[in-house]
Amino acid sequence: MQTKSTLAFADYSGLIRRMGKDTRLLSTHISLSSALFVCWQKNDFISPFPVTRKQLMAFSRIASAATYHKCIKELDEYGYIRYQPSFNPKMGSLVYWPKVAGDFVFRDKVTQS
Repeated sequence: MQTKSTLAFADYSGLIRRMGKDTRLLSTHISLSSALFVCWQKNDFISPFPVTRKQLMAFSRIASAATYHKCIKELDEYGYIRYQPSFNPKMGSLVYWPKVAGDFVFRDKVTQS
């Protein structure tokens, strides 16, 4: 019987393999993805999960806010995550972790309000 964490690590493994083949990505993208995975894990693998820039920059060791914003925006654009910024310093932004199947990522369907 597969547990939620076993499935999550299998998804993460597939995601990292896909990212390794993507020539658009740099080490900062991979580092940020790892930080996002840690946050998802701390949230019991529930998507969406809240994140803060401060938290992700510390986990990923990204020192520049500009680099962080560029990387998280590109991870969203390239389909690795779905990022929903809050623009509120007291509320965390939301990240939707993708469901991975083979080399394809299926995004969560979100209703826009």
